Amino acid sequence: MMPARVAVFLGLIVAAVPAAAVDNAMRHGEYLFRAAGCVTCHTDEKHQGAPLAGGRALTTRFGTFYTPNITPDPETGIGRWSEADFVRALREGKSPAGEPYYPAFPYTSYTRLTDADIRAIKTYLFSQKPVRRVNQPHKLPWYLRSRQTLNIWKTLFFKSGVFQPQPEQSPKWNRGAYLVTAVAHCGECHTPRHLLGGYKESLRFAGAAAGVDGDAVPNITPDKKTGIGQWRQSDLVDYLETGATPDGDYAGGAMAEVIDNNLTQLTKDDRQAIAVYIMSLPPVTAVAHKNDRDKKGLKKSRNQAN
Repeated sequence: MMPARVAVFLGLIVAAVPAAAVDNAMRHGEYLFRAAGCVTCHTDEKHQGAPLAGGRALTTRFGTFYTPNITPDPETGIGRWSEADFVRALREGKSPAGEPYYPAFPYTSYTRLTDADIRAIKTYLFSQKPVRRVNQPHKLPWYLRSRQTLNIWKTLFFKSGVFQPQPEQSPKWNRGAYLVTAVAHCGECHTPRHLLGGYKESLRFAGAAAGVDGDAVPNITPDKKTGIGQWRQSDLVDYLETGATPDGDYAGGAMAEVIDNNLTQLTKDDRQAIAVYIMSLPPVTAVAHKNDRDKKGLKKSRNQAN
């Protein structure tokens, strides 16, 4: 017969394993949650909205989208979503009811997340404070108001599937590729779109004249004339942490938010991995995008840095 003390000790170990696993998933989920920029998009900070309760306006050339409530409130948020619902939303761009989501929600990138990472994000999200806030309807032109047209769009421009590492590349390169193309979804802003809302693949990561809220988005390919080809890899790593460019300026507008809220939360190893991947991209010559709104964002970011 097993001594009582040993039995109690083994019982404590068995009980501790699930708790430790949940704790690890929680920490991992929080890390991915911050890297993915969830709080930045799903919080209406301009109007002092509650964290993750949605309502932030994303003004685009296709209309104004209002981000939804992703707190675990059972009535107005995602509190009744099952794990399968959550995976389907990020992997396939479908609601629990089976309706397609507009690609303002970057499931076109999140589809590359692993199942384990999606579950970890859900674990963290469902640990947050529920907030009751009804989602605000989007303001879209008449021809985009029917979600049924999105099924056609998805057939033409969306391909679901988990990120596949490239065996000929280094582990650091593959980690950077995963962070850039799946988690941080950089291409959603830094790749221009054509009139139907799909990516202009020949200009991948080459910036856009008007991104969210009309701000210009820069070329982040290593093109020496219009991109970041004059930067060293260490310059990019520093930029991802501080927002400081090699010439003494600072990131502005939406990128300042991304750096302050998301990229500074990453480990240095992950920022280095991102830099390794981005610096390996094919250089693409595109118009260098600058406007007055960039300068306003630049001034704001400098004030935050001081």
